[in-house]
Amino acid sequence: MTNLQPRRCPTPQTGGPTVRAAIDAFLDTPKIKSNANTLRAYTNALDRTAEAIGPGRKLADVDDTEIGDALTELWGQTKPATWNRNRAAVGSWLAWCANKQHWASPALPSSVERQRENNDDTKAVSRARIDRLCRRRDAPLREKTLWRMLYESASRASAVLALNIEDLDLPNKQAKITAKGGDIMWITWGTDTAHLLPRLIAGRERGPLFLSEHRPGPHRHATTDPRDICPETGHTRLGYDRARTLLAHYSNGLRLHQLRHSSATHLGEANVSANVIMAKTGHKSLRSVQRYVKPGLTAVHQATETLSSPRRRG
Repeated sequence: MTNLQPRRCPTPQTGGPTVRAAIDAFLDTPKIKSNANTLRAYTNALDRTAEAIGPGRKLADVDDTEIGDALTELWGQTKPATWNRNRAAVGSWLAWCANKQHWASPALPSSVERQRENNDDTKAVSRARIDRLCRRRDAPLREKTLWRMLYESASRASAVLALNIEDLDLPNKQAKITAKGGDIMWITWGTDTAHLLPRLIAGRERGPLFLSEHRPGPHRHATTDPRDICPETGHTRLGYDRARTLLAHYSNGLRLHQLRHSSATHLGEANVSANVIMAKTGHKSLRSVQRYVKPGLTAVHQATETLSSPRRRG
C-alpha cells in the first residue's frame, strides 16, 4: 500500500523584495506587459499605491491595514467603478506576490470591499448635447478632438488614449488599436474628427496622439515607458484619470464611457444592424452589444406616438 505524502505548500520567503521591486516584477510579467493598455492602467494604480505606503520598504513589512488605508486615501472618494478598478489592480498584484512568488506580503483587508456599480439607463446622452460640448469655445483643442473621436469611433477611452500618431491612417479616417483582450482591430471616425486631427498633430510625425500638459521630471522620465513620451516635445501621454476629470469639468459630469455608449445607442436608433454595431465597438457577442444599444428617450417618445389616435398625432 502506497503511503501518500501530504503536499507541502511553499513557505513564504522572509525578507523578500521592496515594494518598488515587487511592483516592477509584476509589471514585467507577460500577462501585464503584453497589452499596453493593461500595463498603463496597472502602472498608474500601483505607482500611486507605492508612493502612499513607501516604495523603498520591504513588502513583508507592510500590513493589510496600510494597504486598506492607502486605497481609501487614494480612491475612497471616487465613483464605484474607479474604486473597483484600482482595488482590483492592487489585489491582483498582492495575490501574484503571495501565490506566484511566495513572498511574504499583505493582502486586501475586508474593509476595502468591492463597491456596487449601479446600472444607469440614462448613460446615453443626446447627440445635440455632445455637439454642444465639442463646440465649446473654452474647451481646449485636445479635449474636443478626444471627445469627438470617442463618440465617432465608439471605442473605449483607454484604447483611444493609447493611440500613437504612427497608428493613424488619416486619409481613410481609421486607426489600429489594441482592443480589450489584446486583439488588434480598426476603429473609424467621421468628418468632424478628421477636421480636428491635423490641428492637434500640428506636424508631429510620431509619439502619443494625445499629450499631457507637462514634461516629466527626471524620476518620472526614468520610470515611464518610452512609448508614452513624445520624442519631439518630451511630453507624456495623456492619462485616463486626467481625461476623465477634464470631461467631467467641461460637461457638468459626463463620463468618458458615456460617449461610447451614446454612439452605440444612436446607431441603434438609426436602425444600423447589431452586427455592424458589434463590428464597430469591438464586442464579441450580440448579447454584449445589447447592453449598450438601448433605445434612448427620444426613440421611446416616437414609439409612444404610434399608440395615439391618427387624428391626434403631430
